[in-house]
Amino acid sequence: MQIAVSDKHQNQRQVYTLKVGSELKLPGSNLTLRVENFLPHFVMEGTTLTSQSNELVNPAAQIVIREDAKEIYKGWLFSLYPTTHAFQHPFYGFTLVDYLTSS
Repeated sequence: MQIAVSDKHQNQRQVYTLKVGSELKLPGSNLTLRVENFLPHFVMEGTTLTSQSNELVNPAAQIVIREDAKEIYKGWLFSLYPTTHAFQHPFYGFTLVDYLTSS
């Protein structure tokens, strides 16, 4: 999947392609981004998070962000609703911009 990282102070945006289970050390920072899961049709049923189908209806990626190896965020990025539960960091913003399916 493709995740955009916005540098709020430099007013720059870089898109990175990551696979589920992969990790990226953000250049010029002490942050590491890891993609934990991807759900093509994200739904919440009570306390259960699942995918209602394999159709790309509400794509969501679960990410973990570490700063100096300490977990500071674990949550979901939604491509259709980028501001929903968005992680607030003083220097960086994160957005799920695309999802690539295996051929």
